[in-house]
Amino acid sequence: MGESATCRLIKAGVNHTYQITNDERRSVFRVYSLNWRTRTDIAEEIRLLDHLKNGGIPVSYALSDNAGQYIQEIDAPEGRRYGVLFSQAEGQKLLTFSGDIHEQLGRTMARLHQLTKDFSLNRVTYTTTYLLDDPLPQIAPFLPVDSPEMQFLRDARDWLTTELNRADQPQIRMGAVHLDIWFDNLNIDASGEATLFDFDFCGNGPLALDIGYYLMQLHGTEADAAVFQAKKARFLKGYESVQLITDEEKRILPMLGVAIYYFYLGVQCARFDNWSNVFLNEIHLQRLINLRIKRWYDVNELGR
Repeated sequence: MGESATCRLIKAGVNHTYQITNDERRSVFRVYSLNWRTRTDIAEEIRLLDHLKNGGIPVSYALSDNAGQYIQEIDAPEGRRYGVLFSQAEGQKLLTFSGDIHEQLGRTMARLHQLTKDFSLNRVTYTTTYLLDDPLPQIAPFLPVDSPEMQFLRDARDWLTTELNRADQPQIRMGAVHLDIWFDNLNIDASGEATLFDFDFCGNGPLALDIGYYLMQLHGTEADAAVFQAKKARFLKGYESVQLITDEEKRILPMLGVAIYYFYLGVQCARFDNWSNVFLNEIHLQRLINLRIKRWYDVNELGR
């Protein structure tokens, strides 16, 4: 990078992310947490990013060193860790943005899904068991077994599993998914162009997972119901201007958003000892479950 390069920690969590600045050029160096991803996992993430970049999708992609290598091995005191340098996603993070940008993001996601449909990764497959069953034992040490929130998680898990498993599979598009597309993982430049990044959770599953999660996150950032509905409509309009969403996918979109939230609650609890969430406690989980998951569950009249 040269003697003038500077390095600054910009995010610490499951992974550690550093801003690298060299003169006017910027890039991002991610150091993966100990025993978090295998070398194969990371190589597959890079392969997906190259596939999307070559297909014209605005993404932050991996950069190689002078020897043509993308994955760096770091002999840290705690053990071997991996690092990858990524291109800078221009622009900034915005918590809320206009309907025009949501529509543009809908088009971007649809184009992404056209490229990832039937594109298989040698990584995790997001099944109902993986998303809904496996997180509950990870959450259990942090939430009393007889609490209303844990009872809700168990009951909703049973209903969601039944509904998702009986979905009309031929109508469900499958392929590689990002699984974490929301405002925190995209930058928007002055022209309104959004660049996606942080594909750390990419894997295989229904493409509608990305849509369902995006809509649930939008619901969480837009308190006004009318504003949410308007921006949701713009996003879906943008998506379907490129690729139609099947009726069965539309039916299960709210369920898929909830399923991903189960998964991420499990990740927070499983990685608690790795400082992924220093605020994690019973109250934190109760708020997430009641104000995000249960609220979305009730608004969409799930479980009835």
